[in-house]
Amino acid sequence: MRTASLVGDCYYNFVKRRREGAINNIARSFPEWDHDKVKATAQASMQHMFQLFVAEAIQMPSLITPSSWQKYIQYSGVEKITERLVNNKPVIFITGHCGNWELLGYSLSVLGHSIAAVARPLDNPLINDWVLGIREKHGLQIITKWGSVPILQDVISDGGSVGFIADQNAGGRGMYVPFFGKLASTYKSIGLLAMRYEVPVACVHAKRIDGQFKYEISMTDYIEPHDWQEQPDPLYYITARYNKAIETMVRNAPEQYLWLHRRWKSRPQFELEGSPMPNRLRRQLESLPWLKDQELQALIG
Repeated sequence: MRTASLVGDCYYNFVKRRREGAINNIARSFPEWDHDKVKATAQASMQHMFQLFVAEAIQMPSLITPSSWQKYIQYSGVEKITERLVNNKPVIFITGHCGNWELLGYSLSVLGHSIAAVARPLDNPLINDWVLGIREKHGLQIITKWGSVPILQDVISDGGSVGFIADQNAGGRGMYVPFFGKLASTYKSIGLLAMRYEVPVACVHAKRIDGQFKYEISMTDYIEPHDWQEQPDPLYYITARYNKAIETMVRNAPEQYLWLHRRWKSRPQFELEGSPMPNRLRRQLESLPWLKDQELQALIG
């Protein structure tokens, strides 16, 4: 872990484009922070990234087993999830690139639950095969991101649960919802899946504690069908609410977030054209019950 942290320091110091990208994202998300705190968080996030990819990925299969997981993982506030899993009722799990997102599906599969996770294959086939072997060691099913919807439908129909890392940029055709005070393009498929099968969405965070290979897995939000059924735009409500939950996870441990990825890369067409926000999007934002007037006005511009 110490060596991986030093590699993260080198990456921070010598890869200028990534360093500046992380600093800009943090400064934009936490405007109240001074520059020293922003830089320190950017460096800590890269230390965390290399600890996660280099040290923990190698050790996870030998440490997290059916007989030893209790030494490294503590669960908090997951009773609703547990009740559904033990009764073979599906759950849609959501997390972001925060904490140890790999640990979530892996730990549930170690406990014997039927879990499928959507993942993009890595560019290097050798590394991809190695990572895939780790992920699937205890029965976690990995589904390729492209063309995954029919497979996910079958998994849910059979009573299995599915997991998504849901803070990736969805491109120009995504649904734009608030994330740290700025519209972020988000995939619609998660909300559509939840609505079609009336499956709750559990927003879960695996946060490293004490700077060691020790994690608290907690539920940040639990979105049930009755929460969205009375909303004027159920799909927008679900998508915006789980993004709000991911933002809460990040705020809880900002040094454990992957700040270098380009969450706000795609921009809505009206921004690119310099036009006013469309009325439909404005109504969607106004319908979110947690959005304060000041936050709404900042988004509208």
